[in-house]
Amino acid sequence: MSKIVVVGANHAGTAAINTILNNYPEQEVVVFDRNSNISFLGCGMALWIGKQISGPEGLFYATKEGLEAKGAKIHMETEVEKIDFENKKIYATGKNGEKYEESYDKLILSTGSLPIDLNIPGKELENVQFVKLYQNAEEVIKKLENKDIKDIVVVGAGYIGVELAEAFQRIGKNVELIDLADSCLSGYYDKEFRDLMNKNLADNGINLNYGEKVLEIKGNGKVEEVVTDKKSYKADMVILAVGFVPNTKLGKENLELFKNAYRVDLTQKTSMEDVYAIGDCATVYDNSIKDTNYIALATNAVRSGVVAAHNVCGTKLESIGVQGSNGISIYGLNMVSTGLTLEKAKRLGYNAVATSYEDLQKPGFIEHNNDKVLISIVYDMDTRRILGAQIASKQDISMGIHMFSLAIQEGVTIDKLKLLDIFFLPHFNQPYNYITMAALGAK
Repeated sequence: MSKIVVVGANHAGTAAINTILNNYPEQEVVVFDRNSNISFLGCGMALWIGKQISGPEGLFYATKEGLEAKGAKIHMETEVEKIDFENKKIYATGKNGEKYEESYDKLILSTGSLPIDLNIPGKELENVQFVKLYQNAEEVIKKLENKDIKDIVVVGAGYIGVELAEAFQRIGKNVELIDLADSCLSGYYDKEFRDLMNKNLADNGINLNYGEKVLEIKGNGKVEEVVTDKKSYKADMVILAVGFVPNTKLGKENLELFKNAYRVDLTQKTSMEDVYAIGDCATVYDNSIKDTNYIALATNAVRSGVVAAHNVCGTKLESIGVQGSNGISIYGLNMVSTGLTLEKAKRLGYNAVATSYEDLQKPGFIEHNNDKVLISIVYDMDTRRILGAQIASKQDISMGIHMFSLAIQEGVTIDKLKLLDIFFLPHFNQPYNYITMAALGAK
């Protein structure tokens, strides 16, 4: 029997803990987490804030009591402050000042990520908010009970910023969305898809302010105004959503880093024996570029926790890599992507091109529940290998992106896709469906 210490009970940590407890009950598992709750699905925060769900209860899928019933020892609201890697000991302090010194045979770091803290004057004012944890969302919802909060500025037009902009508008707030980039979702989609989302946001009342840098947040105790390099905006609340950075405060002097994340191999092992890192604090192997990368996604986190759990318990298991598959749904517009955008592929030096196609999902005689689908497939002209794909529609086209994820993972060429056996039934698609037609359009 080994003693396995897990630092962090987030998505990755919970996946690791459950995998160990379910498959290796003889192992001793000790967990430290600085939060007061486990397994909060942060991707559901905007739905909660926007009153699209009745409450947060369904956003949790594990509890301290449930993990302890399986045999783990859980220390909540307990901050790990130091790790002695040479002697395999961790040192932590509980919320009431309790001191812990815990030895380990194997250590799993699941310390997650932290919101990027903009270095701007006024960020300490009341009603300037981060939204990442359950407590953050709870605080925002409580403050929104104040009817005087009418104007909300969201800084950052990535996934979280766009989702929160929709949420605030749905509950009747005036929303200004600000980003330094020239569009929303710039890291995930090429221009024709970003344009679709920008129109969708604007048509639903979100005020878009791109290409602007926030210089200062003003107010007398409470926030009153956001000043950019172009203009100023009235603000009763400001949401800072410009992204996240890996939380590698613990052991960053001892462990090899990549883009500030713990560099891990395919077994999730760090540069130090018996020390593993999972989730948003660790690197991934990116099949689209065939190299190490940093891609913080909940699905990547869960898989990394499963891989690490088996390896610390003596069962060799390697990650098969990731493609960064992701999706978003805003006012009924569904967009999904995987792998590289055309813009990113070109920046990385690929001789990349894209083939696009747009048509109704189903035959024209299907008069109801039938919308257009836009698809773009990015591939390398030299190797013909598929590098990425993006799909958008008001239909639920989300499952289609999984095929492209597998295609990137397995090195499938665009030419293989041209004659892929895709079934036809009017209820689902067209005989000349959008995937086949996009592939046939490849050079």
